[in-house]
Amino acid sequence: MELHNLSPAAGSVKSRKRIARGVGSGKGGTATRGHKGAKSRSGNKLKRAFEGGQMPLQMRLPKRGFKNPNRKVYVPINLERLQYIADKYSLTTIDQAVLVDKGVVSKNDLVKILGVGELTSGLTVSAHKCSETAKEKIESAGGTINLV
Repeated sequence: MELHNLSPAAGSVKSRKRIARGVGSGKGGTATRGHKGAKSRSGNKLKRAFEGGQMPLQMRLPKRGFKNPNRKVYVPINLERLQYIADKYSLTTIDQAVLVDKGVVSKNDLVKILGVGELTSGLTVSAHKCSETAKEKIESAGGTINLV
């Protein structure tokens, strides 16, 4: 056995169908596209979600809701996270600039302080919004909250 006389096993390699190469090939005429209709023509492209002329599903269903252009999205930050940041970087004041610098929020984010967790040190916190429980916990720990 040598490279020049290697060949695949008998029947393992099948020749591809040659479509639209004359009537004698058995695949001429309609070239396996059936008779007439849009799908038998060249350049046919159906619309996405086309249902044969029936009203498509996305048009049968009603529109719902709207996007409020005046919506404000706040990034929630819990007290336990503030305490972690204060301990890690030994801070007494936490504001937007510090949070942006430490990579907690981006510069255009609005920050809301939430009351999950405990504060062990008195922090001066500046944020756009603050929950009542967070405010109570910050003040009871000897800190202050400033709303921007």
